[in-house]
Amino acid sequence: MPVLRLTLTDFRSYRQATLTCGAGAVVLSGDNGAGKTNILEAISLLSPGRGLRQSTLSEMACDAGPGGFAVAAHLAGEIDIGTGTLATAPERRQVRINGAGSSAAALSERLAILWLTPAMDRIFVEGAVARRRFLDRLTIAREPGHGVHAARYEAAMRARNRLLSEEAGADAAWLAALEAGMVEHGLALAEARARTVAALTLRLADQPPGPFARAHLALDRWTPEDAPRFASDLRQGRGRDAAAGRTLTGPHRTDLVVRHLDKQQPADRCSTGEQKALLLSIVLAHADIVAEDRGARPILLLDEVAAHLDPSRRAALFARLDATGGQSWMTGTEPALFEGLGTCATRLTVAEGQVRPAQD
Repeated sequence: MPVLRLTLTDFRSYRQATLTCGAGAVVLSGDNGAGKTNILEAISLLSPGRGLRQSTLSEMACDAGPGGFAVAAHLAGEIDIGTGTLATAPERRQVRINGAGSSAAALSERLAILWLTPAMDRIFVEGAVARRRFLDRLTIAREPGHGVHAARYEAAMRARNRLLSEEAGADAAWLAALEAGMVEHGLALAEARARTVAALTLRLADQPPGPFARAHLALDRWTPEDAPRFASDLRQGRGRDAAAGRTLTGPHRTDLVVRHLDKQQPADRCSTGEQKALLLSIVLAHADIVAEDRGARPILLLDEVAAHLDPSRRAALFARLDATGGQSWMTGTEPALFEGLGTCATRLTVAEGQVRPAQD
């Protein structure tokens, strides 16, 4: 369900900005630092989580503003959604859908949003946290309830960690209740991740070799095969976890392992360009799966993607986006990078906290 109008109030570099666009490709052109990625971040907040930069809410408020911010979107189908904070509560997120208060989790029932940013280019060579977050974003796009399970699992785990740290000793009954919650929601997390990985691996294996590297995905370190003993592992590991100050087993330890299918090479040993192509291949394949599952394509946020692709891959990307439909937002410093998109794309220029049609 595309965004047809986006309004930003006191968000990042924007005191006030409204932009309208079509349901297809949207190109944001402007100098470095003009505020292009800020717009993508605002759209990413129309889904659960902390957005594509993983910033705190207070960091998103405009320095020149009163302390809060608002992001509002009008979607196809006459649906209005918005999120933001109040100056009096800068770290408390507010969500409204068609004028009524709602939760961040409910946003995923309205929109599926996927993104690629330059910061994700090192996802295969850094720690497991970024890969797990990437996998969860993919999973939420297919199964909106995944975000609820993730939040409840994390809450139960944090409460268990605090309880284990108490000098007077943890209440056994309360510990058991928290661990039961971790098992319930943790198993749901693991199973949903496994379904996403299986669907993606099958889809990518069926695709012919082409301009984007095909990927093979697998789970490591904690998988659904570990689930039957999860409850006993938590119970028996209380002393160990108390000493460590954290829970040492569970789906929060899962890692996503990616291989270059055609080269049979781990992604972390591929070139930077190949890693970028692997990520793009995964996201494009996943967008197709989401479209089949939910009957609507996800919104794609592709930050500086054209600048990091050679001309043949850039042309292939634009042809793929045009053929599959759906809304995609792309940023770049040079409008010429997007000439291959054709005349149907919405082209906007970003400069000094203002957004205007590119032809002006």
